[in-house]
Amino acid sequence: MNTEQFQLLLEREGFPEPVEVGQVPNGQLGNHEHPFEVRALVIQGSIDITIHGKSGTYKTGDVFELGFKEVHSESYGAEGVKYLASRKQ
Repeated sequence: MNTEQFQLLLEREGFPEPVEVGQVPNGQLGNHEHPFEVRALVIQGSIDITIHGKSGTYKTGDVFELGFKEVHSESYGAEGVKYLASRKQ
């Protein structure tokens, strides 16, 4: 998916404008949650997200979703990761 397609998806689903987020190479965050829903488009690098014991890898052009207060962990590839994230309360 490209940035324009992602923007259309966000509008259709009622999400606000995204912000760019960057994480360091080979970094990680243990289990945590957010008080909002997330829709994000990876624009550089990769991120592994584990939810309920199932892991998924997201690379440039992939979209990932997190539910409200969904417990998850994250790890980032050798290049780190940059993504556009939209957060809906």
